[in-house]
Amino acid sequence: MTVLIVGGGIGGLTLALMLHRKGIRSVVYEQAPQIREVGVGINVLPHAIKELAALDLLPALDAVALRTKELIYINRLGQKIWAEPRGLDGGFDYPQFSIHRGRLQKLVHDAVIERLGPDAVRTGLRLGGFFQDEGGVTAHFVDSRFGTSSETVRGEVLVGADGIHSVVRRYFYPEQGRPSWQGVLLWRGATEWPKFLSGRSMYIGGGMGAKLALYPIAPGSTPETRLTNWAIGIRVADPAATTPPVDSWSRTGRMDEVVPYAARFKVPGVDVEALVRATSTCWEYPMCDRDPLPRWSFGRVTLLGDAAHPMYPVGSNGAAQAILDARHLADMLARSEHPMLALSLYEEERLPKTAEIVRLNRTGGPERVIDEVERRAPSGFDYIEQVMSPTERDMIVKGYAGKAGFALTQVNR
Repeated sequence: MTVLIVGGGIGGLTLALMLHRKGIRSVVYEQAPQIREVGVGINVLPHAIKELAALDLLPALDAVALRTKELIYINRLGQKIWAEPRGLDGGFDYPQFSIHRGRLQKLVHDAVIERLGPDAVRTGLRLGGFFQDEGGVTAHFVDSRFGTSSETVRGEVLVGADGIHSVVRRYFYPEQGRPSWQGVLLWRGATEWPKFLSGRSMYIGGGMGAKLALYPIAPGSTPETRLTNWAIGIRVADPAATTPPVDSWSRTGRMDEVVPYAARFKVPGVDVEALVRATSTCWEYPMCDRDPLPRWSFGRVTLLGDAAHPMYPVGSNGAAQAILDARHLADMLARSEHPMLALSLYEEERLPKTAEIVRLNRTGGPERVIDEVERRAPSGFDYIEQVMSPTERDMIVKGYAGKAGFALTQVNR
């Protein structure tokens, strides 16, 4: 069997490693001319790290990332709403990692090249079209830079792991339109900064119309500094807005726009405005997702990761769910007598779970706890217990973890 993987992101590359472990050949086709370290910080939760550990990637992760120690939710005034230990410190058998997205992608890419060979990842090739028959799938790729050359390849399965603007998804859902948007713009950046708290701690703060995420993603140049990631999400349009800003999925942001927003947040031990001002470049894009699909698999073709279930970046779940997709798809292809049965079983397992997470993220995911506190106490509080009981807070945060598959008992069983 040969699996054609369209898209060289974290999901597609992880799938190649998972398939290789099962003895199944694959080739990754990426339209970018090269795999580059783009993006900023993300968190990868223990249920996904469990899968990467099975691929022997823990030493490589430790070399470029940090093991997250704790997560603290605060309001815009810096008052603590909820705190919990994470990863190994929280009793999990596997760590949680805070990492630069580009470094994670390169780490997995390098493992693919080392284990599968230099021809396992073909860059600069854009999917032009495909058709399938009883025996397999034939895909046509075009040079993405010049369009002057092309090649046609054949495999038993084709997987669309080509992101929120997936060409494969659009083939089956040509009327889907643009991603949905609820009016929130997200600015993100990272710079070296003095460490706060444990040096492996994560803050999420704010409320309904403005949120801040703050966490280190790598060691700094000295023991007292860290490469510190920040993300600020501001509702700038009516939630009923349906059309996100044009061509702004990954454009350079303006510091004069984001600095006033940064000044809204107070974080114990961190001058957020100064941190943002010290960042040389930030990126701005609308926080978008797409409605869950009725199906992913069509014969010998299926979807994975953001191509299947793009979701709002709350709950630290986007990359994690793509990694879990890869594990389940590889398992089904290895176990099933026919590829079409494998794709059907994969969809049956993964589609309803990810659809639930998409819906939960639209309502705030675990971050809904800070939304609710702001709604009840917009000017702050003397004691959090007077605003929301421990049971209520626990139900929001840990209830999400259970539905997203990373509750302690789910990961450690």
